[in-house]
Amino acid sequence: MGNREKLLLAARECLERKGYTRTTARDVTQAAGTSLAAIGYHFGSTEALLNAALHQAMEEWGARLERTVGDVAGRPSSPIERFELVWARIVASFEDDRALWTVLSEMMVQAQHVPDLREALTASMAEGRAGLAEIFGDVVAPGDPANARLVGALCQTLLTGLVMHWLIDPERAPASNEITEALRLLAGGPGGPSGPGGRGLGSA
Repeated sequence: MGNREKLLLAARECLERKGYTRTTARDVTQAAGTSLAAIGYHFGSTEALLNAALHQAMEEWGARLERTVGDVAGRPSSPIERFELVWARIVASFEDDRALWTVLSEMMVQAQHVPDLREALTASMAEGRAGLAEIFGDVVAPGDPANARLVGALCQTLLTGLVMHWLIDPERAPASNEITEALRLLAGGPGGPSGPGGRGLGSA
């Protein structure tokens, strides 16, 4: 493993252990067994290294999610039922990746005051939105790129809000079936999915 890979691995470990604002260049280099100069050589700055480490972690989470939900799109069920299955697996992943989501939430707050971090997170979110569009588009809007993009944007918004809720108050965070039912109610109008004139989300 080269110094660049060592630094990325060490940065991720430090982020998970200490958080974004408390992780220093010395923390990372001590964990990586490299010199401080190695950060500048490979990444330009400590902030760029931490941003790259988070980006790598999010890419890996996205890849795991794709593998986890890969079988859902082909199931013989309605789009809304497949949607619920995917969200169930996303919610289940929160506990395993709690440290990642905690760091990401901290960085979102810090991004309001650090332009470089905000730029990095904006780019990362754009990639994440595209990935969610691909995942959920296959589930609820196969073969329709425009609708898939809309679905991806909505799912990213849901994901960000759900993560914050889950981190602060996991016992009251909505489960996948509750998210699905809320969408059914919204799509069905005042009368709900089975109310007068209402057609539930994913209905024929």
